[in-house]
Amino acid sequence: MADNVHEIYAIRYGHHSRRSPVNYIDGDPHDVLQPLDFFVWAIVGASGAIVVDTGFDEAMGKKRQRDMVKPVREGLAALGITAEAVETVIVSHLHYDHCGNYDLFPRARYHLQDREMAYATGRCMCHQALRAPFEVEDVVAMVRKVFAGRVAFHDGDDEIVPGVTVHRIGGHSKGLQSVRVKTRLGPVVLAADASHLYAHIDGGRIFPLTHNLEDVLEGYAKLKRLAVAPRHVVPGHDPLVLARYPAAKPGLEGWIARLDVEPKLP
Repeated sequence: MADNVHEIYAIRYGHHSRRSPVNYIDGDPHDVLQPLDFFVWAIVGASGAIVVDTGFDEAMGKKRQRDMVKPVREGLAALGITAEAVETVIVSHLHYDHCGNYDLFPRARYHLQDREMAYATGRCMCHQALRAPFEVEDVVAMVRKVFAGRVAFHDGDDEIVPGVTVHRIGGHSKGLQSVRVKTRLGPVVLAADASHLYAHIDGGRIFPLTHNLEDVLEGYAKLKRLAVAPRHVVPGHDPLVLARYPAAKPGLEGWIARLDVEPKLP
């Protein structure tokens, strides 16, 4: 395998049961059960294990009324990844479910968009409606990492290691970035919250918690351009990910899926 070709894994760590109208800015007349799953992702290649997002812990799950499936540490360990050994973490954005567990990776350097840090520490956080998905301790923890020399900032598109690049999409959060990974199939894109569900990107629909509607909709087209094919854009919260992709290995069904393979489409 070439040095710039990677494997990708989705690790489910949380769950929230909810109905479909709350998942769309214009509601949903069908009003069916449409839960969200919570994931972190592991990229494995010659550069070592790269973790994308860090999830939330059990205490935050209780505070936000989200179910903890299994701690992030356990999911990584099931793939043979020791959290203390991880040296690279990509943070898609600073919402509570993507940047918690902030002490889990003591050796890691964190990769973040300039605009996301400015957004999470600037005037927009004076407004409760905008700061609702942020947790002050998560943001302060990232500021501390900045002062400790453990954060690398990016302005738009950039390379993390050969075969792994970040791309600012914005929309859901001002500095949200998605991750493009070169695999044996070609580029696979981890959308994170640039598309919560397949139904968002496939139907041009929008999740209600949004900073900029235009960026969301334009972002869908960018995500599709970045991937080898639209089916290789992986949304950030869709339980269907675990149905469309095989388990990383026997015994991990419903928990950890391998994403650098062809998905099983309906």
